[in-house]
Amino acid sequence: MKKLGILGGGQLGRMLLQAAANYPVVTHVLENDPDCPAAKLCHHFTLGDFRNYDDVLTFGRQVDVITIEIEAINVDALETLEKEGKTVIPSPAVLRTIKNKVTQKAFYEHHAVPTPSFVVTHTLTELQQHADKLPAVHKVGEGGYDGKGVQMLHSVDDFSKGFDAPAVLEQKVAIATEIAVIAAVDQAGKVVLYPAVEMVFDPVLNLLDYQLCPAQVAQTVHWKAEAIVMRLVKAFGSPGLFAVELLVDKQGEVWVNETAPRVHNSGHHSIEAHYSSQYDMLLRILLGYPLGSPEAQSASALVNLIGEPSFSGPARYEGLEEVLKMQGAYVHIYGKAQTKPGRKMGHVTLLGTDRVDLMRKARQVKEGLKVKA
Repeated sequence: MKKLGILGGGQLGRMLLQAAANYPVVTHVLENDPDCPAAKLCHHFTLGDFRNYDDVLTFGRQVDVITIEIEAINVDALETLEKEGKTVIPSPAVLRTIKNKVTQKAFYEHHAVPTPSFVVTHTLTELQQHADKLPAVHKVGEGGYDGKGVQMLHSVDDFSKGFDAPAVLEQKVAIATEIAVIAAVDQAGKVVLYPAVEMVFDPVLNLLDYQLCPAQVAQTVHWKAEAIVMRLVKAFGSPGLFAVELLVDKQGEVWVNETAPRVHNSGHHSIEAHYSSQYDMLLRILLGYPLGSPEAQSASALVNLIGEPSFSGPARYEGLEEVLKMQGAYVHIYGKAQTKPGRKMGHVTLLGTDRVDLMRKARQVKEGLKVKA
């Protein structure tokens, strides 16, 4: 059996391992937390730092194929492993491009992929020279995740909130809605796309609050989004799973916001709602099996379970029993022992045929299920 190495042991790694149980594969995880969500589900756990060259190199030499569940990986080590003949998915070259928002945006521009206009800033002093770009979004080049590393700048008074580091200053688009499309690319270059999902964000935490699939947008928007995503992943030239977040403006134009080269929050619903989940699909890619079907079996909604404000400590799930009584509700708890404000602790997928009913159920979950300490 092939040995699969996963760099990172968070909830994405955990759900990938749950799907891996269906395949003839031996799983290895590298993470610096022995109590991480993925630690108890893999065959072999290695305590180490995926940002460290030697840790990644030693770990990678023990396995046949290597993938990631977080971008902040030591890419130099992955490049060495690739040269030594290891299968690394996604390729280190595309990971190096995507993990930094500055190079990611430059890639879009070079390959004529529609993206909001931007300038690169390196210091707060330099940022203050671009008052003409306001209102805008300031995104730190490396290290941002789950809404961290992103600041909305409405006026010059907001410049102090920006980043004193290489970053992208992106002109704000008049957004009508935000959608995401996941593309699966096998080792031969074949591509399949999941249906677009519609995302609703928490305006305070700036992370995904809930989402609906399929996205309720015009057919022309679907076609534009799919054409853009196909162009983008073909330009990447790498096998893997790519979650592309897109902005739809009030004129119906579609712009790439950013790309994640891995399984993604916007694809969690696929576990119950689609023939082949994003996790099943990635395993097929990693192990060289035929791609599955990305088509939906049911319309769905997804609600993130987020640590409540003012609560830090051992996690307690208030209202869990009531949600478990709901028809078509599937609860996923990520196994994180400690909660804190804004931390992703789990999600709930809701199945149904009626958008209004799904939205009602999503509000019911949001209002009724709280993660406290």
